Parts: sequence; C-alpha cells; structure tokens
Amino acid sequence: MIEIPSDLHKDLVPLAFLLGNWAGAGVHDFPGSEKCNFGQEVSFTHDGRNFLEYHSHTWVLDGDGNKVRPLESESGYWRIDADRKVEVTMVRNDGVVEVWYGELAHQKPQIDLATDAVARTEASGPYTGGKRLYGYVNSDLMWVGEKQTPDVELRPYMSAHLKKVVTPEDVERWAKALPDDLPDDGIAFFK
Repeated sequence: MIEIPSDLHKDLVPLAFLLGNWAGAGVHDFPGSEKCNFGQEVSFTHDGRNFLEYHSHTWVLDGDGNKVRPLESESGYWRIDADRKVEVTMVRNDGVVEVWYGELAHQKPQIDLATDAVARTEASGPYTGGKRLYGYVNSDLMWVGEKQTPDVELRPYMSAHLKKVVTPEDVERWAKALPDDLPDDGIAFFK
C-alpha cells in the first residue's frame, strides 16, 4: 500500500512509493573487491519541502546472515520535476560525491538513474560513474546498481530486495484510520 502523507510537497507525490524505512539483503560483486552478501537499511523521509532525504547503510553478512562489518553508506536528496525527471545528489562514505539524473517510468513506480557528475577525494578508490534502477514491486523496493572505473567497464555490482519496515507508530496510525463500524467478528469484513 502506498500512502501519501498530507504534508508531502505536491511535487513529490510521484515518488511517494519510496517513503519510509526499508530493510533487506542483497549481493555485492565487483572486480578488485570482496564478493559478499550484504544487509541494508534505507530511509526516505520528507519535511514538507520539495525533496526526499535519503540514507542508506549496508554491511557484510556472514554465511549465517550475521553482520560482520560496514560495507557502504550514502546520503542524499531526491527531487522530481513536472516532466517526471528525477535528480539525485549523493555523498558516499568513501569520499565520492555524485549527481544523478534519470526519470520515473510512465505509469509504473520505476526509476532509472545515471551519474551526470562525479567528484572524488584523494582517499576514494577509482570510480567514473554508474547507473541505478529502483522499482516498487509487490510492495517491496528492489534496486540494482552498476558502476565503472577507469579499468572496469560499466557492470552490475550491487542489488538488493528490501521490505518496508513497519513501526508501532504505523500500526497505531492505521488502527486510528479504521472505520468505527467494523463487525465484531471481523468475518463480514472479508465478504
């Protein structure tokens, strides 16, 4: 279920499917780095202005699914214009700052992005750009990221399947929104 908060900036309604806290797991595989499974927590929030605030934290998982160590972290801001063009500014823990552009697909919650600008600090590793695809599929958030370096052509390196995290506040809000005239046995609700 996609909820559209009443205080969401009107320009962001097409991106409402991203809102909330997400958690899940994925696969990381890129030449020159460790191939591993990873866990991920992502949040998309808003404060009434015309952007979504984004935070992502990933960590390496062992064979039993336990956290081993941090993998990557990134934060940024997502905007969309009237023509469904999406703009993302992002900074990563490894010293990379990116500007991404793309668009929201027509009549489906899917966003294709590609880097337009990349700035790196001396401490960051080699990186020249990337692509990402985000999709809302059966109430889950899925994504795949591609990257390239001076020595490696553009190729997939991370992908994940995330589930919406339900908080006690969500349950309370949903309960308050239920109609007062629900049947006592609940069975009639399904008829």
